[in-house]
Amino acid sequence: MTSTSHSDVAEPGSAQRTTLAFTAPSGRRRTAPVRLGRETRRDPLLPQRIRNGLLDDEGQQFVQVRLTAADAANPAARALLDAEAGTALHLHRVLDDTEFAALFPEIIGYELDAAEPFLLYAAPRGTAAARTHVMSASDQRVFARDLLLALCVLDGQGLVLRGVSPATVLWDGTSVQLWGLEGVARAGRPRVRWGRAPYCSPEQRRGEGLVDSRDAVWSAAQVLYQLVTGRPGPADRAPADLAAHRVLAGTLPGAFAPLAADRPTPARLLDLLAPGAAERLALTAAADDTGPHHAAYENALRLKRKAAAAEPPGDTGAGRERGNGEVLCPYCLEPLQLDLTSLFVTDSKMQYQPLDVSGLGNALRRQDVMRSAVQKCTADPDFPEHFIPVPYLTYGRPLTVAMVGQSSTGKSHLLTQMIAEITDGGLEPFGLKWQSVNPEQHARFVRERVQPLRNGKVLDHTGGLGLDGFARFVESLLLTDARGQTRPVAFFDLGGEDLVRTDAALRFLLGVDAMVFVVDPALALPLPQLDHARERWGLEVNRDGDLAFGTVLDRLPKSGPYLEVAAAMVLGKADLLRFQPPVDRWLGEAPPASLDPARVRAESRDVYGLLRRHAGQAWLRPFDAIRRCTLHIASATGGQEDRGRYPAGAGPRRVLEPLLSLLAMHGLIDVPGGAEAFAVGTGGSGGSGGGKAK
Repeated sequence: MTSTSHSDVAEPGSAQRTTLAFTAPSGRRRTAPVRLGRETRRDPLLPQRIRNGLLDDEGQQFVQVRLTAADAANPAARALLDAEAGTALHLHRVLDDTEFAALFPEIIGYELDAAEPFLLYAAPRGTAAARTHVMSASDQRVFARDLLLALCVLDGQGLVLRGVSPATVLWDGTSVQLWGLEGVARAGRPRVRWGRAPYCSPEQRRGEGLVDSRDAVWSAAQVLYQLVTGRPGPADRAPADLAAHRVLAGTLPGAFAPLAADRPTPARLLDLLAPGAAERLALTAAADDTGPHHAAYENALRLKRKAAAAEPPGDTGAGRERGNGEVLCPYCLEPLQLDLTSLFVTDSKMQYQPLDVSGLGNALRRQDVMRSAVQKCTADPDFPEHFIPVPYLTYGRPLTVAMVGQSSTGKSHLLTQMIAEITDGGLEPFGLKWQSVNPEQHARFVRERVQPLRNGKVLDHTGGLGLDGFARFVESLLLTDARGQTRPVAFFDLGGEDLVRTDAALRFLLGVDAMVFVVDPALALPLPQLDHARERWGLEVNRDGDLAFGTVLDRLPKSGPYLEVAAAMVLGKADLLRFQPPVDRWLGEAPPASLDPARVRAESRDVYGLLRRHAGQAWLRPFDAIRRCTLHIASATGGQEDRGRYPAGAGPRRVLEPLLSLLAMHGLIDVPGGAEAFAVGTGGSGGSGGGKAK
């Protein structure tokens, strides 16, 4: 990861000279010599630091907002800077080349995955209203109009600027520029305490209810009151002398109401100051170019609904037992069944010792011993010695989940975080409980995979025994659903590009219950903001799709127009695109408390549209080939590594959602309308659930 180089200070008191490498709003990388001034804190209560600077190659003045390495080690501080960057880039994207762009800071560049992340803005325009002591009545009206116009722009994007204050509203004598983008939140999200009295609304100050555009109306009214009177207003009610100030009384009726529901919207207040301005703003909204791609997704779902399932897709446990109790060994992939004469347990030196259970007459004692026991598999004498946990053989046929994708996709990190989320209780809101198949093996998985990743270490590729590098067994868990039925779930990592054409490989694919196809955005999407990642990893865009996808899909049996295995496609490493619509919207979503089919289809529709528009149909082959397939956005680490480590640790985002969909398709999670409707919809409003992505 490219980061800020070490600085050379010429002399005490002089400007600090250094070189900055960053990404421009266009997505292109840029390296420039700079001079940096003295650093201060932007706000004593916030971690960001701020300093002025000059881009020596263009002579452009700028402001750098950054975190020190110590502050950046705090994920919350990074999230705050990330949110500010996301807002600035979003506004640049929707307002560039419009008259409204000047209402907000102009972002020049950003570098957010380095040890000391930063943003660069063009130099501010104007002086903070807190330093403006004299303003004519006509200027006050222009000031109020511009401030409300800025709030309307944000409202049109579903954004609310918390913390508007005299320190964040700049005035240059003719127009306003609104700073403080670190305080932006999405409308409808739960409020958290933010800002200072009297500028934050009473509900905002208490952190009650949901974020509302009228929160910013309170703040704007307080700023205008102080500008007119020279003093702050009350923190919880309208000023007593409001009627004495004609400018305020005529333009801010109801703006000081203690409850947001009783205040006017920014658009209503703007129309009082500048009739028609809100309507003119709405007419400048960028055209939605996702329509054809979303329509193609809905048409694909309609075709899938017309195709009858070759067999009932739901699997609630009935019929999962084979007649002879056989399962496939997760290592050598040969048939295997419980053999009480081949059991072992580990001793104090972690060596396997034979176990004889014939003398265990107490049923509870026998069950406890068997839970920690393993069986030696001898199904393939040429395969290295391996042992299978007994519970894997005693709860019926395991539900096998296979991760598919080339080795560069980050499957290992995604699967590790997925399993870690399960063991953290992530499935409990959906009526599922878990336990390890073998406590000793699970503890080793946590010790060798989960803990290092969460501590910020980049994992090696998945190791362990497997079928000639094709199917590597990673971990297994026991899941118990709301009906009390327990089933093993086994996770495999498929190196599909190296698929060996053997009977064992074919037998494994025939027995796979669910597949997760992981899309590497650096391989799939020819977007300029991914060029730097491709350069670092030595990758090129592949318009023909992932070779591993095709290799696996070509080997699966098909008895109709579609394959019937349950599947989920995941746009992995989504942090690389966290400022790109619609990724920005979904990565910012809170973890679901229930599985909403309409919301899952909305996410699927958005991911389908993104891949169809930028990557091409070849990358959607799993969705086109498999009847029951959802699409998701996920990031296993939340950011990119810097010299072999994740600077703020690996923070997973939306890693469990693909598995939730697969479990719903197999009936382990109850969903409205049933598993079939969850997978392909009902033909109603389709993927409109969850609202339109901003």
